[in-house]
Amino acid sequence: MPAPTLILDDVVIHHGHQRLVAVDARIAAGEVLTVMGPSGVGKSTLLAQVAGFLAPAFTASGHIRLGDVDLTRLPPERRRLGLLFQDPLLFPHLSVGGNLAFGLPAVGGRRSERRRARRRRIEAALNDIGLASFADRDPTTLSGGQRARVALMRVLLAEPRAMLLDEPFSKLDATLRDEMRRLVFARIRARGLPTLMVTHDREDAEAAGGQVIELAPQPQG
Repeated sequence: MPAPTLILDDVVIHHGHQRLVAVDARIAAGEVLTVMGPSGVGKSTLLAQVAGFLAPAFTASGHIRLGDVDLTRLPPERRRLGLLFQDPLLFPHLSVGGNLAFGLPAVGGRRSERRRARRRRIEAALNDIGLASFADRDPTTLSGGQRARVALMRVLLAEPRAMLLDEPFSKLDATLRDEMRRLVFARIRARGLPTLMVTHDREDAEAAGGQVIELAPQPQG
């Protein structure tokens, strides 16, 4: 399947009578569009609209398309978007392998064959991010950088067709931040995933290397 383009077609979001944010953009396969601005300007609200869980207090117009598919009225689970947040949000009651298995799409075949196939994919994924043999580890025993890598791989194993990044590096220290930027953006390019990132950090935008939209507070009235 050809890599799709993520299109924000004249997307405008209002809070009451106040226009909060307006974006019209196309994000090609493997590219990152960075939306920047101070807190409260509407960055995460835009991400919520694209993901499909805009709060009822807001209203939105325009269309969101991924290739030939109009996502605007689809429920979040049918949009096939991968979300990466500030916090890894790993399930504490599951092992590292269990967290990764949660992202795997269902496959056919006999139960024993499915189990072996899932285990192979999990082991390959952990090896890919430098965490071979970590499948049985409790996620609470991982470092911040290790948790971030597991969270990224869990999203990628779900086979999304585009990515949404919500301040994904903001809670990492400087060294880990650089490492995770390289890892995340390399995987996005390799998989040809159009990506929308919201951040307040200009270094995130520079590392992403794509187009940048800067939002400013809208005048009251």
